[in-house]
Amino acid sequence: MSQAKILIVEDEQKISRALQLELEYENYETEVANNGKDALLLMEANEWDLVLLDIMIPELSGLEVLRRIRRTDDETPIILLTARDEVHDKVSGLDLGANDYITKPFQIEELLARIRVHLRKPKVKKETGNKLTIGDLVVNLQSREVKRSEKNIELTPREFDLLVYLLKNKNIVLTRDQLIEQVWGYDYYGETNVVDVYIRYLRQKIDKGYDISYIQTVRGVGYTIKE
Repeated sequence: MSQAKILIVEDEQKISRALQLELEYENYETEVANNGKDALLLMEANEWDLVLLDIMIPELSGLEVLRRIRRTDDETPIILLTARDEVHDKVSGLDLGANDYITKPFQIEELLARIRVHLRKPKVKKETGNKLTIGDLVVNLQSREVKRSEKNIELTPREFDLLVYLLKNKNIVLTRDQLIEQVWGYDYYGETNVVDVYIRYLRQKIDKGYDISYIQTVRGVGYTIKE
């Protein structure tokens, strides 16, 4: 059985290091993000079995990180860590999709027990639901499975959302700004060339090695998906 992978999002280095040592002693695989932006990048780059998320972190707050994760991922268990013993924080976190919370200072034994509980819960995999297709490419919106010519294709949450938006607007040319607003969100303040980067990622996974390329560039305008 493979090790469970846990992402620790905590800006206090003594706490993050202590958590990392304790979890690795328990045979979990871990990685640490010290701010909200790094946490989102790591969420996109890897698959995680559980996230420990501190509310008070720089760049983006833990609650904002939680909100953005839950846009595309409603399965990964997230336990909030907070030094503030306030009902408002707990309620806000649970309303945004957190699975649990623990208030600092906490006993590591209690945290480990909560982690074990959430890791034991099976992820619900929905086998039926709406599908989007183009040629031999099939996307299941509920199970988030992507196949081309019956071959499974692994996409990150952001790549999946980008592909879905392209498919929902099949044969329509979409500008970079439209894709930023609909896939990254209206509050995204980064560079628009992130769209070009993710289109390149998608092409590598969706089109490379096939005679037909579905993702098309319309020079000076944007992108579309069509046969």
